[in-house]
Amino acid sequence: MIQLGRVPWGLLVEIDVMVSDDLQLSRLGLTALLEQNEEMRVVSAVEGGLDALEFAEKHRPDVAIISFEGPDNDAIAIAEKIASLPECRSLLLSTAFSRSIVRQAFTSGIDGMVQRSAPPRQFFDAILRVYRGERVFDPELTVAALGNEGCPLSSREFAVLEHVARGDTVGEIAARLHLSEGTVRNYVSSVVAKLGARNRIDALLIARNLNWI
Repeated sequence: MIQLGRVPWGLLVEIDVMVSDDLQLSRLGLTALLEQNEEMRVVSAVEGGLDALEFAEKHRPDVAIISFEGPDNDAIAIAEKIASLPECRSLLLSTAFSRSIVRQAFTSGIDGMVQRSAPPRQFFDAILRVYRGERVFDPELTVAALGNEGCPLSSREFAVLEHVARGDTVGEIAARLHLSEGTVRNYVSSVVAKLGARNRIDALLIARNLNWI
């Protein structure tokens, strides 16, 4: 059995954990791993999205593990909503996290992030720390993400590029950022120029390759 280090004063805790993962084999694997730890109890394993939020709202698990791959804004939004529920914590699990995801998760109040490559002990430790009210984020990655390290774009240019990455039109970006469409086009042109790109799609590829978004 994989053991987690004991809590102070020898008190045994039992943490109610919800697993949210779109992939059945991954979901079953996470559940089996967690069930090896006597301090954790899997109270539900759901496919994700609204199912995860609905269960969390009704049953208030101590920690919700939200597993996802890629720039899944729905997963981030669900994790954020769960983290805002009383007595609930949310922990993101993914193969890799872009700076954009780290920044969004950290500033939105999500409680932590763990990579799938982490050993079981580190994964269990992250769950326990989140349960205790700590936030679990890699310090170097978080500092780089919040500071947008190495990125020549202004915060407004970066916001526009993030919306481009989501597939928003110029009109939608203008409405969401409270800008005119002409201003949005100017920002896009500036992004393309600063990144030495051929067009907005090339600029997006450059930013993704550098893990800015």
